[in-house]
Amino acid sequence: MTIPEQKIEEVRAAANIYDFISPHISLKKRGRNYIGLCPFHNEKTPSFTVSEEKQIFHCFGCHAGGNVYRFIMDYQKISFIEAVQEVAKQVGITIEVSETEQTEGQSEQESLLDINTAAAKYFLDNLLNSHEGETARQYFERRKIKLQTIRTFGLGYALPAWEAFINFAREKNIDLNKSVQLGLIGKTNEGRLYDKFSGRIIFPIFSSTGRVIAFGGRILENRENAAKYLNSPESIVYTKGRVLYGLSHAKDDIRKLDKAILVEGYMDLISLHQAGIKNVVAVSGTALTEEQVQLLSRYTKNVVLLFDADAAGMKAAMRSIELLLQRDMEIKIASLPVGEDPDSYVNNFGKQAFEEIINRAQNFLEYQTDYFQKQGLFNEPATSAEAIRELMKPVALINDELKRTLLIKTIAKKFNLREMLIEDELRKILAGQHKVELIEAKRREVTESKVLDSILPAEKKIPQQIINLEVELIKLLFEGSEKTVELIVHHVNEEMLSSDAHITIFNHVADAYNASADLTAGALIERIKDEKIQRYISNIILEKYTVSKIWEEFHPGESREKILEKYTKDTLCKYKHAHLDERANEYYTEMENAGNDEKKIDIMKLLRDLNKEKQLISEELR
Repeated sequence: MTIPEQKIEEVRAAANIYDFISPHISLKKRGRNYIGLCPFHNEKTPSFTVSEEKQIFHCFGCHAGGNVYRFIMDYQKISFIEAVQEVAKQVGITIEVSETEQTEGQSEQESLLDINTAAAKYFLDNLLNSHEGETARQYFERRKIKLQTIRTFGLGYALPAWEAFINFAREKNIDLNKSVQLGLIGKTNEGRLYDKFSGRIIFPIFSSTGRVIAFGGRILENRENAAKYLNSPESIVYTKGRVLYGLSHAKDDIRKLDKAILVEGYMDLISLHQAGIKNVVAVSGTALTEEQVQLLSRYTKNVVLLFDADAAGMKAAMRSIELLLQRDMEIKIASLPVGEDPDSYVNNFGKQAFEEIINRAQNFLEYQTDYFQKQGLFNEPATSAEAIRELMKPVALINDELKRTLLIKTIAKKFNLREMLIEDELRKILAGQHKVELIEAKRREVTESKVLDSILPAEKKIPQQIINLEVELIKLLFEGSEKTVELIVHHVNEEMLSSDAHITIFNHVADAYNASADLTAGALIERIKDEKIQRYISNIILEKYTVSKIWEEFHPGESREKILEKYTKDTLCKYKHAHLDERANEYYTEMENAGNDEKKIDIMKLLRDLNKEKQLISEELR
């Protein structure tokens, strides 16, 4: 599938990046830009910047950056084509997707998704219609899973033969190497191919937009050296820690009820959904991750954790509390009777009984206190003190000062302690967190300085002055000024540039200028498909590298366009002079090593020519 470039640009031009980011992130105006907490990594100090003028975003912490399409792709974890469709829908533009040739990145992602879609249909057909699928059908009957539920979640079965899917793939002209990449087919050390999910019931894993991105498989019969559960490997369409199972089915109900129930397994979620409890997502046997919390926070700030009542389930809940609090989530923890899980409980006792369990959920402080009580930590003064300190750690993660104060009062009252004592303990924890934040800020500063270094080839010894001026010129290409671009394109050539990345950027902008295309930053970034270069561009052209305000102060009353033109000419002049100075230094070195006066005289003529060239440049760029 592909979308014409002209239509992609039409949609992007109609979209205001602020309108697409502000519903998800609290943004505050700072100068010409907006800032907020980055949605792509945890941070306490805002480093996420949005430029409405340039139609781009950039995080100076994790270096995520790009235009509106890149934000939608990264935020919703969807493909480029899906991002264009999403933006088009919101700006009211109708687009038609064709099956013609695509760019390499789009084609790879879409082809993998198409293979997963075909595989999901194949597995579902096996379950519903094949003779071999009878065992799997009986399994789901025992688990009280209805036919409609099977179809809703696309549940399936992989035939027990070792080449059944391989034969299907060959018949449908499905790329076997890509099927290996997706984990649908395995390969032995000898190079023999085999069905990876052979003899397993299949749980398709969907993206938040409903595309099949991976599979989970459960074995039905004990098999020597075979794992009970098998999941697809990570790929360009699937990152395990960034996906919540069932979210595509649950997101509307989560928004409607403003609450999500978080469970551990596929069957827990499926049984609850079948019972009419649809605001449920699952972590699928892994510990909750920061990325999953960020994903969930787009739909609600209220989460009920429902993990198994055994020790492992309790530990999983405890680990999850900290991650959820860091995203300002409201957390409650529901507890099932020992020996029950959500699947068994809702099947044994029904929807109403389950909802009563949810309604009796404890806040995180009550849950942790009960957990420590069961561990016997309040039996001795030493362990009691340590347990209370542990209770304070998640409280310190809460940004809302009023909530923190109320929780401090609760802890003080519960343990008959002075509030001042609890507040002192909280201050110690916060001081420790502040030290960590300072270290993290320093690390980000170092990382940010490496962004430039990663673009420039290490083997070239280029004077820092030339690099700094070159970066400034690259930045000026994205100011949205036709005159600025015209000046730079006229005075700079590939041979002058210090890195392949700068050459790529320069050529794309020059092509856009020569074609009289849109020269705004968002449009130019879209021309450059390399994600690393996109991030580099967004890094250098936002606030930290804006045109010096001193120029505006020295040119009061002049239009920004005129100031940009003067600043561009000045920067070009310095840049070209710096290149000539570097050549002059080489001549001086040659003159020092010259063996005769005649050669020295020739070099002196070259130096005079360089000075004349510098004068001409100064006059031309005056």
